[in-house]
Amino acid sequence: MGNIPYYKQIYELLRRQILDEEFTEGDLLPSENELCTRHGVTRPTIRHALDALVNDGLIVKHKGKGSIVRRNPNVVGILSLSGITSALGKHNLQTEIIARPLHMAHWPEPFPFHLSDAEIDAGCICMERLRKVTDKAIFYERTYLPASYFPRFTQRNMENRSLFEVLRKGYHVEIKAGEQLIRSIPADENISRYFKVLQGHPVLYLERKFVITFPDVYIYSLLYCNTEEFALYGTF
Repeated sequence: MGNIPYYKQIYELLRRQILDEEFTEGDLLPSENELCTRHGVTRPTIRHALDALVNDGLIVKHKGKGSIVRRNPNVVGILSLSGITSALGKHNLQTEIIARPLHMAHWPEPFPFHLSDAEIDAGCICMERLRKVTDKAIFYERTYLPASYFPRFTQRNMENRSLFEVLRKGYHVEIKAGEQLIRSIPADENISRYFKVLQGHPVLYLERKFVITFPDVYIYSLLYCNTEEFALYGTF
């Protein structure tokens, strides 16, 4: 797992086991002591991993009982750093590529975030994806990456693949933190077509900026959400 922190390795393992239904709704996860022994780490590390699962809405902690799996199929833990694939689970999620990764010499204008000189000089890679659950469009996303930091990214097939997983395995890049602005907007012609709603129908819009391993370099996401059937979940 390279330089990935231990808590994230354990978080990813437990998350995968929950999404793959090795642990199902109502199951009790192994105790903190059991997990410490199994993975050879300290309790703070295990607690950090479990807190990340709580933030994703995948478990609930009960004092005196432990960590209980909570899988609400109509709740998406998108207000976290896990990414959409992790939030929905690979088995439920389909990805339609609207626009393949494209190298652009200049970032689009106007752009909702301030760009550093390094990012401007790097140029931009943009891609557009529609994420579906059982053939119903839930998310439409435009993602922007600083081009010179991700060589050959435009050659990658992102069909039904997790961006965060590609960054981690292909570029040793971790998502460390983030910020997001959330508001409701009326669906324009494209969004209404993707989500099969009337033009002007309210949709949720998120502008997201992800802090990554490289200093002063970020990944940006403009995310449109159809929340008619799926609520967004997060803790604070």
